[in-house]
Amino acid sequence: MPASKAQQAETAERRAALIRLRLAGVPFEDERILSLGYASRGAASKDLIRALEERRDEQDAAASVYRQQENERLDALLEAVWDKATKPSTVYGKDGEPLGEEIDLKAVDTVLKLMDRRAKLLGLDMPVKTELAGPGGGALRLSAVSLAELNNLINTAGDLDPDADSEDDDTLYDPADDEDDTDDD
Repeated sequence: MPASKAQQAETAERRAALIRLRLAGVPFEDERILSLGYASRGAASKDLIRALEERRDEQDAAASVYRQQENERLDALLEAVWDKATKPSTVYGKDGEPLGEEIDLKAVDTVLKLMDRRAKLLGLDMPVKTELAGPGGGALRLSAVSLAELNNLINTAGDLDPDADSEDDDTLYDPADDEDDTDDD
């Protein structure tokens, strides 16, 4: 049975208060949150998740309506210029005499722009893959790091070999291993 209007209003008010408290950094187990009517920390957490999901669903629905409206506008504009872009029309000279038939290139350009706008609106284009590379396609060093920072990055990346013994870890960088560690610039 769906909740009554009064219950829905009460739930919305409780959730709004919960969100305000969480934004202020109040933990779920705090008495201010529990006093909103939640039986436990878990109940408050679940209700917050439900509130955020409902809000996301509302936003998705609003975005869908917007996309539909924009699509209809693009359809109307496309319909207005389609014939000029696809059917040749007579071209007249300065003396008023017909010179021949041509497609209106400005209309073609407009159609292409409308089609591009629709593809962006609907996400039809494939994402562009970009990659940064250094000389010869190698790694690009963005900034200098200390040995401690490098070792920390290696450690947080995880073991390359899950069966490797942590005491025999040869993934740590040791500058003594580099014989060519001098700059000849």
